[in-house]
Amino acid sequence: MLRDRIKYVDKLIVVPYFVLTLFSIMMVYSASSYSALSDYGNPHHYLPRQATYVIIGYVIFFIAFIFPIKAMKHKRFVQVGTVVTALSLLVLLIFGREIYGARRWIETPFFNIQPAEFAKFMVIWYLAYILSIKQKKIAEDFFKAIVAPMILVSAIVLFIYIQPDTGSSFIIVLIGAIMIFASGVSPKLGFGFGAAGVSLLLGLSHLIRQYGTRLFFLNEYRYNRFLGFWDPFTLAEGAGMQLVHSYYALSRGGILGVGFGNSVQKTGFLPFPYTDFIVSIIGEEFGLVGIFILLLTFTIMVSRLFLTAVRAQHSFDSLLCIGIATMFMVQAFINLGGVIGIMPITGLTFPFVSYGGSSMIVLSASVGLVANISARVNYNKAIKLYGKEE
Repeated sequence: MLRDRIKYVDKLIVVPYFVLTLFSIMMVYSASSYSALSDYGNPHHYLPRQATYVIIGYVIFFIAFIFPIKAMKHKRFVQVGTVVTALSLLVLLIFGREIYGARRWIETPFFNIQPAEFAKFMVIWYLAYILSIKQKKIAEDFFKAIVAPMILVSAIVLFIYIQPDTGSSFIIVLIGAIMIFASGVSPKLGFGFGAAGVSLLLGLSHLIRQYGTRLFFLNEYRYNRFLGFWDPFTLAEGAGMQLVHSYYALSRGGILGVGFGNSVQKTGFLPFPYTDFIVSIIGEEFGLVGIFILLLTFTIMVSRLFLTAVRAQHSFDSLLCIGIATMFMVQAFINLGGVIGIMPITGLTFPFVSYGGSSMIVLSASVGLVANISARVNYNKAIKLYGKEE
């Protein structure tokens, strides 16, 4: 019953979700007001849109919260979802709208759809399904068991990478790796792959520094992101502009910030302050304290997602929760890494807070599913402890 679901759901998943989404309406309005006035002659242009996305997100959250998880384990259902995702990425490459050199959006009369956001969730769903039914095979012959899943995931990553969308493709790779290792791989094998991955990243960084755009996988757009990361102040008028102004925003905010709506960097200095760099504006207006509260709220939610994965009784439920928690954690880390300059800017937004419809829908559905699983886990626990009947 719905009453039981609400009673037993993990409140430390649901409450932070509502806090973050409501905060997003306020911050998107503040961060976008100058851009909206300049581009549309209306400082409130993005406010009703973000509020609408949040409301739609709440509806999607509720549907996912009451959705029967068993239905997601049906082979045909998974196949349909995978095919639709692959077709949407193919359509995107052919007919998608190109903005600032990237073809990432499919235009609709209501809002632009970003298929990469849905692809992240589809990969999590597919891997949770396939790995949960192959756990015995994984224990017996790891490499043979993961060949088919890795071919499919690699194809999706390739479609997204050539948009270009390096950030989303990187997230999917990490999600896939963590879900595979969580599915029953020996610690020794997992450590070996982890060490190999770190070595690969360090080697790749050296190659990019050495050869730049002469590398076949690195175009000028991506290379400029690395240049801006390595030496932002030398390139402050070009590739390093976003990072430099992000530093200025965070520095100006100090400990307590300059107050809501009083950001200077959003007034034409920091491009797209309501998407990729909304955390910079939060830091400027609410200071280090504001960022700390934001990260604390987000961390509480993500930690409870992982806890639900640990407590889940079925491997599919556990892997689904792990994949979703990983998606949130990695995306937030990459966004913050770009904002404070510890990694190249990738164009990824901060979950739940940045402006965007596709992202809000996917993230809300994901949280709703984990809340759904948490309610079932807590309900079953109550039955065992107190002898209640379902």
